[in-house]
Amino acid sequence: MAKDYYAVLGVSKNATPEEIKRAYRKLAQKYHPDVAKIDRKEAEEKFKDISEAYEVLMDPEKRRNYDTYGSEAVNFGGGGFDWSNFTHFQDISDIFSSFGFGGGGSIFDVFFGQQGQRRGTYPETGASLQYDLEITLEEVNSGSTRTLEIPRPVVCRECGGTGADGGKLDTCPTCGGKGQLTYRQNTLGGNFVTVRTCSTCGGRGKVIRSRCRYCNGTGRVQTVSRIEVAIPKGAEDGMRLRIPGAGEPGINGGPPGDLYVVLNVRKHSVFDREGENLFYTVEVPFTVAALGGEVDVPHLSGKARLQIPPGTQPGTGLKLAGLGLPRLNGRGNGDLFVTVKVRIPRKLTSEQKELLRKFDSIEEEKGKGFFSRLKNA
Repeated sequence: MAKDYYAVLGVSKNATPEEIKRAYRKLAQKYHPDVAKIDRKEAEEKFKDISEAYEVLMDPEKRRNYDTYGSEAVNFGGGGFDWSNFTHFQDISDIFSSFGFGGGGSIFDVFFGQQGQRRGTYPETGASLQYDLEITLEEVNSGSTRTLEIPRPVVCRECGGTGADGGKLDTCPTCGGKGQLTYRQNTLGGNFVTVRTCSTCGGRGKVIRSRCRYCNGTGRVQTVSRIEVAIPKGAEDGMRLRIPGAGEPGINGGPPGDLYVVLNVRKHSVFDREGENLFYTVEVPFTVAALGGEVDVPHLSGKARLQIPPGTQPGTGLKLAGLGLPRLNGRGNGDLFVTVKVRIPRKLTSEQKELLRKFDSIEEEKGKGFFSRLKNA
């Protein structure tokens, strides 16, 4: 039966070799029988079809014959794709290297790029940890250093992380130290080779004969580490500080992970914050608002005198430059913005009432009734 190799790989008839290689890599990752999420026999057929299409389209002469005469012209002697040439492979990496994925490149290089490695055999970076730290606005203003107690596993000193008593490991009797097992299957298309991680040793090639009594064979012991963290001036809520190497220990001698400290800035009882700017509301007598004057305003480093201009209206915003929080880039401080709230006395003496009535009658004549405007505001 004629086959559409371009459709099998999902590429156009003008596809370049790089496009064909990328398409094959993606499909090989999906349908390889050892990783496919479908019936194994169906996966084997899919994998055989895409491998046959790749073999034809990556060979210039075969592709030219196929484009001219169809799949029958490149049916490998009338028997379809010749899987018999796989019988001599010692490792599944040989299969993929035969398709041009680099000298000796393994299936892990095909699936995950050159960084891919067999788990259990190669060093791996340890897991990272996260610690949520609550800080005050005062600490944001001045910067500080906090000592944290972080519970985390560390490599067992007695066994060196091997999990074996005295650090002595034996060669795995199942795989002979290779860390993987090779299986050959006879299918309609020929012999098919698969390689699986050894379940006895987990791919390490070594097994523990006698467990370390300090870590019970895990290679790690739980401890509490004291770590100093520098909180920068102007730190933002939600900021993450990275402490390299303070995470969990690596696997198979790999480097440790990192610790990420997430800063949560506690809400302040006096100030509101927006970036490096602070906001504060000051209450002043209506006489100060009308006549002007000075009031004390707090900030994170002390107090400041704020000048209230005569005739200040309720809700007026005034700025004290440079009395906000430090900027993270170290270039000065933000500002303190003060909202004026006018305080109206709840009780007045007869004399005060009379004086205010006289004042208001004068203002009414000018069309500027003070109390009317105050009430509206």
